[in-house]
Amino acid sequence: MHMFRRSPDKPANPLSTKAIYWLKHHKKLSITLGIIFVLVIAGGAAAAFYFTHQTPEVVSVNKPTPKPAPTPEPVKYYSPLTGNLVETEAATHQAVTGIMMENSPDARPQSGLKDSGVVFEAIAEGGITRFLVLYQEQKPQLIGPVRSVRMYYVDWVAAFNASVAHVGGSAAALTEVRNGNYRDIDQFFNSSSYWRATDRYAPHNVYTSFERIDALNAKKGFTTSEFTGFTRKDSATTTPTVTSIDVKMSGPLFNSHYAYNAATNTYDRSQAGKPHLDREGGQISPRVVVAMKVNQVRVFEDGYREQIDAVGSGSATIFQDGTVQEVTWKKLSRTAQVTFTDAAGVDVPLARGQTWLAAIPSNTGGVTWQ
Repeated sequence: MHMFRRSPDKPANPLSTKAIYWLKHHKKLSITLGIIFVLVIAGGAAAAFYFTHQTPEVVSVNKPTPKPAPTPEPVKYYSPLTGNLVETEAATHQAVTGIMMENSPDARPQSGLKDSGVVFEAIAEGGITRFLVLYQEQKPQLIGPVRSVRMYYVDWVAAFNASVAHVGGSAAALTEVRNGNYRDIDQFFNSSSYWRATDRYAPHNVYTSFERIDALNAKKGFTTSEFTGFTRKDSATTTPTVTSIDVKMSGPLFNSHYAYNAATNTYDRSQAGKPHLDREGGQISPRVVVAMKVNQVRVFEDGYREQIDAVGSGSATIFQDGTVQEVTWKKLSRTAQVTFTDAAGVDVPLARGQTWLAAIPSNTGGVTWQ
């Protein structure tokens, strides 16, 4: 029979005994230490979790702050006829029309002359001046009196790819303008686009309007004009050096005077000793006045006619911004534009706005200023 013996107990660990003894006699302190221990462990775990789950921050070194894109400048469109601002690109291509306008005393005051872009003034017959009046963005609804055309006006209008409104003309001018190379809108063949006023007597009473002219141009397909205008510039604000201009065309009824108007930077025009007025618009005051010396002689065609060398070159005087400049004008061909150059051959631009060009006979006319 086997007998089982209990193994003798192992002797107690003296350190464990001491710890138990200490804990029994320091219960509050042991609890506090336990709490501190738990908090340290929990804090360490939270810190470890935080740092192991952070997304690394990408630091840009020496990278400049991007600047906002500049606001683009608005596109500007300018009339090739006057150089004035127009609203759209299409407006820069709209059709140009040149209208022959009478300037005899019986035709004054004219209508639609003030609201025009470019005016060529020359002697038509017997010392009487006549105007080729060019329009693009301006559209007056009463224009006249409309009169006949001469060859040199055809030379000038050809450079503008313009329709030509007139009532007949000299034999040479009609032969040229009816050859199929021009936009001829002669009253002789388009009478419904003109009318005769009852408050004036013939032949000083033919009028038209842009309601009728635009309709006639559209009917004939003359809806745009492509051409090179005068070189233009912005007006300059300067101290005026010239304030009075006198242009001798022929005689007292047709010679003109211009008084510089500093308030508007234009030139108030007078003729026959009186302010030159548009019947509806009042004082005529171009922005630029150009006096061009031209060769002029009288020839016999279908009667005695004036003949002006509009194609060629000569001296000219430009008045703008209260100043004067003596230049050379040049027109290389019938369809070429008139240009202006200084003594060094540099192109001289004209200020934006209505421009008045007077073709002065080089042997009898003249211009003075002060």
